[in-house]
Amino acid sequence: MDSLCPNLTALMGAPIGARLISKAGSLFSLAKKPASTVQILGAEKALFRALKKGGKLPKHGVIFHSSFISRATAKNKGRISRYLANKAALASRIDFFRDKHTKVYGMKFKQQVEDRLEFFKSGKVPRKNLEVMEEAKKELEAEEGTASNSDGDAGEESAKKKKKYRLRGRSSETAKAHRG
Repeated sequence: MDSLCPNLTALMGAPIGARLISKAGSLFSLAKKPASTVQILGAEKALFRALKKGGKLPKHGVIFHSSFISRATAKNKGRISRYLANKAALASRIDFFRDKHTKVYGMKFKQQVEDRLEFFKSGKVPRKNLEVMEEAKKELEAEEGTASNSDGDAGEESAKKKKKYRLRGRSSETAKAHRG
């Protein structure tokens, strides 16, 4: 799981991330889904039963098994579920569409969910998403700066391969993982 989707794994944990991918069908399918659908993945039976009989809609599916949901009060379980689904949708998109896999965004998302839980308990206002994403971007640039200095020019051939795979809709690393 860490090599395929490190951000989703860092945010949700390997078992829940694997269940989400399994319910969606693939990482690509999960990346295409909106957060509202990610939130109720695994609760389709309850959703359709509620729609048919006019009952209450489910607030969460597979995400319910997350430690974040269990730590929330009953009043805030739906709110945290929605917030966690938003972050899981973003993490899956970053994992699928980013060429280099890293856990930086997943760790930042996890910290944001922790801060949101703290906000519900104590009222301490969490940082803005823009601030957190800029911080993650700086960390990535610092990581890649040290990595690119040690690599130097890796060669035009690998850049051409990456461009070729990118034109097909996936990164070269993702394509290699899917092939074998």
